Amino acid sequence: MSDAISNKALPGTAPPNAGADKTVVKAINLSGGIFGACPAHVDVKDGKVVRIRPLHYDSKYDFESFNPWEMERNGVKLRPLTKSVPPPWGLAYKKRTYSPNRVPYPMKRVDWDPNGERNTQNRGSSKFERISWDEATDIIASEIKRIHKEYGPLAILVQGDGHSESKLIHAPHGCSTLLLNKMGGFTQQVRNPDSWEGWYWGAKHVWGKGFIGNMAPAENLVNDMTENTDMIVLQGGDPETTPWGFRGQFASRLMFFWQKAGIEQVYICPDLNYSAAVHANKWIPILPNTDAAMQLAIIYTWVVEGTYDKEYVATHAVGMDKIEDYVLGKVDGVPKTPKWASEKCGVPSYTIKAMARHWAKVRTSTGHYFGGGFIRGPYATEPARLECIQLGMQGLGKPGQHHAQIAYMGMPKNITWDQLNYDIANSDPSTGFQEYSGTFETIKQKDPELYERIFNPHRGTPQAWGKQFIPKTLIEEAIKAGTDKHINFWGTGGHEEEPIDQMIKYQYPVKKGDLRFSGSEKKNLAHNDTDIDKIYERIDYDGVPIHMVWTDTPCRQTCWGDGFDIGMTIRSPQIEFVLAQHPWLENDCIYADIVLPANTTLEVDDVMPCVRDGEHFQTMLNMRQAVKPIGESKSDFECVVEIAKKLDMEKEVTIGRTVEQYVEGVYKGMNFDKITPWEEFQEKDYMVIPVSKNWKKLPAGLYEFYKDPVGHPLPTPTGKLEFCSTNLSKYFPNDEERPPYPQWIEKGITHDERLSSSRARTYPLLIITNHPRWRVHAQADDIPWTKEAMTGKIRGFDGYLYEPCWINPKDAEARGIKTGDIVKVFNERGIVLCGALVMERIMPGAVSVDHGARTDIIIPGKLDRGGAINLITPKGLTSRHAGGQATTSFLVDVQRASMEELDKWRREYPEAWNREYDRASGLKANAWVERGK
Repeated sequence: MSDAISNKALPGTAPPNAGADKTVVKAINLSGGIFGACPAHVDVKDGKVVRIRPLHYDSKYDFESFNPWEMERNGVKLRPLTKSVPPPWGLAYKKRTYSPNRVPYPMKRVDWDPNGERNTQNRGSSKFERISWDEATDIIASEIKRIHKEYGPLAILVQGDGHSESKLIHAPHGCSTLLLNKMGGFTQQVRNPDSWEGWYWGAKHVWGKGFIGNMAPAENLVNDMTENTDMIVLQGGDPETTPWGFRGQFASRLMFFWQKAGIEQVYICPDLNYSAAVHANKWIPILPNTDAAMQLAIIYTWVVEGTYDKEYVATHAVGMDKIEDYVLGKVDGVPKTPKWASEKCGVPSYTIKAMARHWAKVRTSTGHYFGGGFIRGPYATEPARLECIQLGMQGLGKPGQHHAQIAYMGMPKNITWDQLNYDIANSDPSTGFQEYSGTFETIKQKDPELYERIFNPHRGTPQAWGKQFIPKTLIEEAIKAGTDKHINFWGTGGHEEEPIDQMIKYQYPVKKGDLRFSGSEKKNLAHNDTDIDKIYERIDYDGVPIHMVWTDTPCRQTCWGDGFDIGMTIRSPQIEFVLAQHPWLENDCIYADIVLPANTTLEVDDVMPCVRDGEHFQTMLNMRQAVKPIGESKSDFECVVEIAKKLDMEKEVTIGRTVEQYVEGVYKGMNFDKITPWEEFQEKDYMVIPVSKNWKKLPAGLYEFYKDPVGHPLPTPTGKLEFCSTNLSKYFPNDEERPPYPQWIEKGITHDERLSSSRARTYPLLIITNHPRWRVHAQADDIPWTKEAMTGKIRGFDGYLYEPCWINPKDAEARGIKTGDIVKVFNERGIVLCGALVMERIMPGAVSVDHGARTDIIIPGKLDRGGAINLITPKGLTSRHAGGQATTSFLVDVQRASMEELDKWRREYPEAWNREYDRASGLKANAWVERGK
């Protein structure tokens, strides 16, 4: 085995820095937020980054002082390595900093005149010209003042959320709120739980709030599964891919360890993803988004054969009678037999029966890393809820029987849990992250001003905290509503909101008297009460339509639904000004009127607590600047400060402190000086948080609920697993798309994306749009080293690097497609060009294109060359009352792009087809800059 998966801790210390002038420490994960991961050494020589390599924890400390944990099964042991295990693109991240697609200086769209014609109809088509920082900030400040005067503060929409580099002080997202919140507020784009749709909008109504709908608490799952689980069912997930962006490659070590220790791994997915190829004892191919059919048939088998834990269900769950009647066909006359399911999902009925019987005999856990395509498609609430019910029927919480977000939660606890006296009483126990949020609660008590300065930019993902808000999935509907109509939606979509929030009908623009959640002091009431008036209060102001967009997260076209419509809608004249700040000129940036050049983590001083689960150890990093800013770039925070200066708001934004003061305040505010003195931390630049000696004492997962459901109830209205939801029964009893208990939804008012649809005669394939292996959503698509992998990019005959489209040999042969061909993936929403990859790793009837590729739009609203598959995903929400997105498992066709078609596009759109292009990295920023400007 290589060191990356070895079960031995590496001896010795870190290798020398091989002639570097200096070495700094950075967190190089790309999940963003207030917690980092993937600590790494960055070596610099002659003012340039020469290499990025794993951080050796023991380079400045004694390894045994960390109290390293150990797990064992069948004589196989797992211990931490003495080094971190960053992802491949993390080790290559200097290529991102030095990308030819960097925004080098402030730019303005050539035909946008703030004092004249704004030509909003040309956004995404017209190019940019260089302007100075002084001119840019003058224009921006003037526009903010004008918008405030004409419409009011809430006319500015902030798009400041999502995944990103890990920077705490120079937060990549949300720094604009530090300014706008002090100027009367703003309209917030609320990020939907975009990789957890089914858990958030579905599972929360079975077992309670959890962390974005996942099972909680989730303590000590990894060790308990090591010791007790016999089989792990991984439905739609890839632990060898998705974890890279969040916690690096530790999950890979864990899966290899479990494999060697004899724990079965069963993968149920349309594609033989990397984890399935490497670890699976059994791969069960299933048609995209048909998992609910197989799940219902498994439940049917348990019911008719009497192989579920009836005693547990009687004492720990409510609603089993509804489930039993439904699967037996008493509700709709259709028994959910394995034969019925096989016709829906493509899995042979004998395989379904065998799976049901084996599951009932052995201690089984389900494994995910958020959920992948399993819970991101149309009606994703149903498979998510059915998994909760499957686990409940076999005794959820028993040793070895869990729902696990593999290594993301459930690792051995460090001493922040039991020795640093964090105020976890004010943090929500139902999230499973008490001690981590407790670190920030401690800063809040010691230094409230610093807490707001550090935490507020990061609030856009977990909380709907703006005075007016629009779910990210409904921005286009809000714009199309114009200035005289309202839109309605249920639930804010904020990741940490209570399940009851989904029962609230909100509107945009807001009106005086609308409901808003009353605050954290009522959390326990919110868990267990269904009376909305007890939990919510009413606002005393009216909102206004939006007229300006300020984005630092410009990737909606390639990461959210119906991306072509996103690009066309932002051209509305109602949106008078679009401001983007970003390091790279990509995706939504090309629709901006002004673009400010932000810089990367390698170019700033910062600090980062890497204290969540999923790595060998948790650390605190003093992230010193590695290299000077590229071009005229500034950090996202500095961009906002420059604008604040023109509005006489600098001190309000900076709170009068320097970066050095922020770093020291955060470190001491989190009580980390009790582990390593501040002066020593300054000298060593990193600190490893020791593992608690008591970590094994924490009960695993829902064990206490299993042992005593009365004394340790779940955060649901009944305190039990709700196979039939109390809240959904009360507020949406007749919802046919998310019924009170989970069902098979063939089609509905929101979606018609099944092979039974009449549309399937034209678009006969179901596509999956997985989390990409070689980038994190839209991040890192310009790193040339990863493009060289077979599944990275496909170089066409024209030299262009196309996004791979996996297609089965049977489907390819029927269409005359061979590996390397340029193909068009299409439906009525548009065409996306890809490179064909013909192989048996995708089942017949399904194709796969990873989401997140950079857009290269040839015909606005119609044709993309970059492989950005989300341009043609469904527009609709997860379902009518569930405001998530549905960005996988929809109908398309794939055909070989003929030479005649390619020649036609080249002739008719020569400028778009021949944009300036780097054969290794892809599109260059110069492609969008007017020559001579």
